[in-house]
Order: sequence, then C-alpha cells, then structure tokens
Amino acid sequence: MGKVAVLPLLAALLLAAPSCHRPSGDESREIKVVNTSAFPLTGKGITLARDSLVPGEGKAFPVLLTEDGDTVASQTDDLDGDGKWDRLCFATALPAGDSTTLRLHWVASPLTYGAPRTQVRFGVRRSVSSKVIPASSDTFYADQLPHVIGYQRYQTDGPTWENDKVGFRLYLDGRNAIDVFGKKVSRMTPRDVGIGKDGFTEDNYSVMRDWGTDILDVENSLGIGGVSLLIDDALARLGITEADSVDNVRTTVCRVLASGPVASALRFDFNHWTPMGRDYGVTETVAIWPGTYAYSNTVSFRGLRGDETAVVGLVNSMTDHKPTEVRVNKDWVVLFTDDKQSVNKTWWLGLALILPANGYESYMTAPRQGSVSKTFLAKLRVQPDTPLHYFAVAGWGLSDPLFRDSASFRRYLTDLTDQLSARVEVTVR
Repeated sequence: MGKVAVLPLLAALLLAAPSCHRPSGDESREIKVVNTSAFPLTGKGITLARDSLVPGEGKAFPVLLTEDGDTVASQTDDLDGDGKWDRLCFATALPAGDSTTLRLHWVASPLTYGAPRTQVRFGVRRSVSSKVIPASSDTFYADQLPHVIGYQRYQTDGPTWENDKVGFRLYLDGRNAIDVFGKKVSRMTPRDVGIGKDGFTEDNYSVMRDWGTDILDVENSLGIGGVSLLIDDALARLGITEADSVDNVRTTVCRVLASGPVASALRFDFNHWTPMGRDYGVTETVAIWPGTYAYSNTVSFRGLRGDETAVVGLVNSMTDHKPTEVRVNKDWVVLFTDDKQSVNKTWWLGLALILPANGYESYMTAPRQGSVSKTFLAKLRVQPDTPLHYFAVAGWGLSDPLFRDSASFRRYLTDLTDQLSARVEVTVR
C-alpha cells in the first residue's frame, strides 16, 4: 500500500504524483480518496502516474468503479508522446473530511464515457489552397504572419480549449494573447467553428450562436492569462502585434497533450524569443477540467539573467475600473475586474487571475498604446528552473446570472480558490 501526493492545483496536467508501492498483479487494487480540507469539493481533479498503478495481465487500460459499481469517467493520456499513456485522471466530489474508495479494474481497450466535458479544437491550413484539417501539433515560424503569407493558417486563429462552462483560445499567429469564448450551453462547441463553407479558415464566431460567441476585446493586450516579461522595467511582448511583419519568436511549437472527457491540455514552446537583444525560451502548459470557469497555466522561462519579472495579463480594454486585489489565503492572491467589458461593452464579464501568493509582487497598468497595452499586468517573481503556476477565470453574464453581480463574482472566486487550495490524500492499495 502507498500514498500518492496530489498537488492542490485543480488543472495542472503534470506527472506530479510520485510512485507508490507496486502490488503484484494478483492483489486487489483500490484507490482511496480523502478530502482533508474543511469544505466540500466539487469536481476536484485527480491525477495518478502510471507507475503508481499495475495493469492486469494482458490488459492495458484502467477502469474505475464506485463502491456501488457505477463507472467513474476517467482518461489516460500520453503526455510525452512515446505511444504509452503516462497518467490516469478523474474528478471527485467529496464533503469536507469525507472519503471515497474506488475499485481499480483493467481492460484491453479504453472505454468511452458519454458526452465529453472538455475538448481541444485545433485545425491547420498547410497552404493558401489547402482546407483546414485537424492537427495534434504544428510549428509556427517567424515569417508566417497572416498578412505576410496572405491567409490565416489556424482555425479560430489558434487552438481552443474548453469545458462545459467556458472556452479559451490562444492566437498562435504570433500575437500569443488569450481570448475567451462565452458559452450558453454545457455541450462542447461544434468542431467546425472557425471554418467556412469552403473549408478555409473564417471568423464566423464573432456573432451570437446558440452555443455562445467570442466575447473579449483583446487588441494589443495579453488577453486573459497571457504571459510576458518586464525586463529591467521595460515591457517586452512575447510575440508581435498585427502591425508587425516578422515575429520576435523564431519558432512556436504547439502540441495537444490531452483532449478528453475529464481534462484537456496543450503545450506551447516558444523557442528563441529575442526581445531587446536577448534570447529566451518559454514553455507554457495550459489545462482545463470540467465544472469551473477557469484554466491553469504552468510557465517556465529559459535564459533568464536575473533582472526580469514575469507579467500576466488581465485585459482592461473595456473597463475604466481598477482591479480588486484579494488575498484569499496563504497560498493564493486573486486579482479581478467585473464590468460590462465584453466586446462593445455589451455584457457583464468578470475576469480574474488566481496567482501564487509566494511569488506575487503587485500589479501595474500598461500604457494605452504600444506592443503591450490596454491591460493590467500582475507582476510575479521568476527564477530559472522554477515554473510559475496560476489560473485565469472568465465569468460571462450569459453563462450564469451569478456573474452579473460583482459581489457574487467575488464569492465565486473565493470559493474556487478554496477548491484549488484543498489537500486531497490518495492511497493506492
């Protein structure tokens, strides 16, 4: 029997769980999950490393059953791309101080679990005459800006990750800002969003559909949760604006890590980012689980010299209000705005960053003009080989009336942050 440590990060899709004692193939296997916190958990994400589990003989995929024999939705993901799954993930809901025990079985092929509650949508055009095709990875080069090559290579300008509450997308075309799809439905949005009738890329998502619409006015901000650096008090943009003709990142590699019923994730590698005559590397891993209006980002920087501060964006293009700063607990600080700050100031939209308290310094306001503008920027201490973990939240008034009231949005953020802080103890035996 062995205990598996689970990070208090709801959506960090990393192999963070150390291996536990490995029972022989004939032993009975159970997974006990204990909520050690003082409040109930609603859909807490759990990840278990493959090495902490033992497949049955001739059977390669795990299945989880409740004590009543019901199947628990789960998924296995191959994060390193070697053709063999690396981790098992599932979600649990538990009252404060309560526990549940799941039975672990093995089958020859993975099960399918009804309607998915997360997905990644990523489509690419390989040439001006090519139609959009689904992709699991792609490399964007510095000279492939849309107005330079004459067409948009990416469906929805870059990949979308969504759950049953909200969707996000990164402008993979050099801008690297993060936008929001507001959702009015819990189902996944159609796979052909961003594709015209001719099969080419098309902006057909900026008008209201039955599922929702694009709701954020990003402009030259970093969007909601986009990241860059403050270098010796000068703002540097990771990437370019639409006015530029060549990217300041030599290659940007996007890879879909997971897209399934329980969790989805993408990795972005920005290689040879060269602001101010320097040469950096940046890796971002974004992840999303069901049931929240948030995604997580894990960011690592290479080539730091010691005079840099990480900055994380909270777009303010449609609000004159200053952000509210709330220290929820010893682990997390929340920075948020709430206003009619969607496109054309049409709808209420709450935007927030949930930031690590041990790295958060303060926030600054970017200029109204420039390569990084119209945004608040959370300032975080950054060190080599020490990833930053944070969350970005978007609560749209048409998704839930709760988000039409600032006090209610603030309570939602506090409750969500408590969920992120919760310690869950997992034992495999």
